Amino acid sequence: MNRIIALVAASLFAVGMTSNALATPQQDRMKSCNAEAKGKKGDERKVFMKSCLSADKPAASGAAGADCEKKAVSKDGKPLAGAAKASFMKKCAAEAK
Repeated sequence: MNRIIALVAASLFAVGMTSNALATPQQDRMKSCNAEAKGKKGDERKVFMKSCLSADKPAASGAAGADCEKKAVSKDGKPLAGAAKASFMKKCAAEAK
């Protein structure tokens, strides 16, 4: 009887471990967004992560993302930040497609 209980417990443990080892699509997206968010801090990171995780497609990256990043300045020449930057980057990425 003790053997059966031990075998059942061991098999349940093994099944639990294999299901935890598989990453869900949301976890994969979180991992990639987190990697893209390196260097961003505070509100800028929050806005980026929110848009990256909620987007159907990956956030703008590569040449288009770098171009948009360079263009993200206000009329007086200061870099955009927060919601203004997120809005600009979203619009710029959409136009780049």
